[in-house]
Amino acid sequence: MSADRTPGDFGSRLREARERRGIALRQIANATKISVSVLEALERNDISRLPGGIFGRAFVRSYAVEVGLDPEATIQDFMTAFPNDSVTAGHPTTERGDDYELLENERRRAGTYLTLVAISIPIAGVMLWVGTRGRPTREPPPVAVVTAAPTQAPAQRAAGPPPLPIASTPAVIPAADVPAAAPTSAAPPNVEERSPLTIVLSVKRPCWVTATVDGRRSIERLLQAGERQTIDVQREMELTAGDATAISMTLNGATARPLGKVGEVVTARVTPTNFREFLPR
Repeated sequence: MSADRTPGDFGSRLREARERRGIALRQIANATKISVSVLEALERNDISRLPGGIFGRAFVRSYAVEVGLDPEATIQDFMTAFPNDSVTAGHPTTERGDDYELLENERRRAGTYLTLVAISIPIAGVMLWVGTRGRPTREPPPVAVVTAAPTQAPAQRAAGPPPLPIASTPAVIPAADVPAAAPTSAAPPNVEERSPLTIVLSVKRPCWVTATVDGRRSIERLLQAGERQTIDVQREMELTAGDATAISMTLNGATARPLGKVGEVVTARVTPTNFREFLPR
């Protein structure tokens, strides 16, 4: 792309490059997993449909590769045409390969996190099993035995020697009549009120997703169909999806309603106190 063209022609230049190659938007959508509606908005210079920062530039890079344009030059033209913060955020001095390296670093970090989780779950299970085996069993309560004292009539005490003592018969109180101690185990907690909030993301078809959990970037990559991500949230999670209907969520085991329409780029903020707003009414 030539830099001497006016910034407002950025989307038109993308469309011209695509039409010269005879490629339909549906072909690009199938190859890049970006919805057709977002690609159409990009050709109209409507960047409000794109996510911000490196995520939006990744969309432009994928489009440029499919229509035979230089990806780095195209990104430079994109940032020149739209110099606002939502486009340039996270990339103050663009150098060749920076976006790719950042995505690769995030992917490796996510892989390390998943590996640690996969290792810790079996270890926690073994520790729980060992702990439960070492607990002492509760013995049944003892039988209470009460012995009746011997009685003597007043007349017999006054005259003559005392009679032979009458053998007393022990009175046995069945163990069932002895009140048992009240159980001390607490009632199970309400699942919806537990903390942290447990969120499970299920991917129906390939979709770009970013998730910032408690101030740390947890996901920033293309999730594939059938992939699942389990996230524990202490304070909040900010989720951005390139296609609102490509992913579904469960919040503490309850299925959430769809985040938006087909092909719509959405951002949602979920916390342990507001997650019920995302459940079906």
